[in-house]
Amino acid sequence: MRLKLIACEVLFRELCQAIADTPHTVDVQFAPKGLHDIGAPGMLARMQEMVDAVDEAQYDAVVLGYALCNNGIAGLKARGIPLVVPRAHDCITLFLGSKERYHDFFHANPGVYFHTAGWIERGQDAGELQQLSVSHQMGMDSQYQELVEKYGEDNAKYLFDMLCNTTRNYSGIAYIAMGLGSDAAFEEQSRNDADARGWSFTRVDGDMRLFRDLLEGRWDEADFLVVPPGQSIAASHGSDVISITV
Repeated sequence: MRLKLIACEVLFRELCQAIADTPHTVDVQFAPKGLHDIGAPGMLARMQEMVDAVDEAQYDAVVLGYALCNNGIAGLKARGIPLVVPRAHDCITLFLGSKERYHDFFHANPGVYFHTAGWIERGQDAGELQQLSVSHQMGMDSQYQELVEKYGEDNAKYLFDMLCNTTRNYSGIAYIAMGLGSDAAFEEQSRNDADARGWSFTRVDGDMRLFRDLLEGRWDEADFLVVPPGQSIAASHGSDVISITV
């Protein structure tokens, strides 16, 4: 089987490992993390462009290294070959191996900010996508001194706390270790970040299962949505996360 993989660069290390291990032929296109930050319509449009550009005569399916991602793939349409997508609200499900495990961990550990190798090394927007990001358009990436100069000290403090301090509701960092050779260095960065903020730190063992299943063609209905040609992805309010547009 020959697969075309379109994936977020945050998953680069894990997917490269899974590509090396799969018996199938995989051609990959990584997209910048910043697609998540330009809003659902903008992300969908760019995702559809990538799907539409696939030479379908060369592949058996297009597989996505994406989750629902704030509805950024809701409306994405399969063209002449199937489109395969993990059933996940965001990529933490992929790192933890199942949406059920993510649900249980999230509710048992409120206020935890997740780190992975990819989020650490590729987590900042740059260039065009940074300028198009929702946070930039709303001024949420403003530096404190910029706000002081525009609005005065009292107003700046309020605006910064409400708009710019995106980590104000967190109290800990959980580093998800995926068993790759790079884990030790990135885990140390996460631990140092937690110490600097006065936050708790937790190391969580990740699970490569969903990455491997995606690229080895084990598309169990509980974990993956297979979108037939001509059909589109829809967000679901149930445990299945995503469905096919009726």
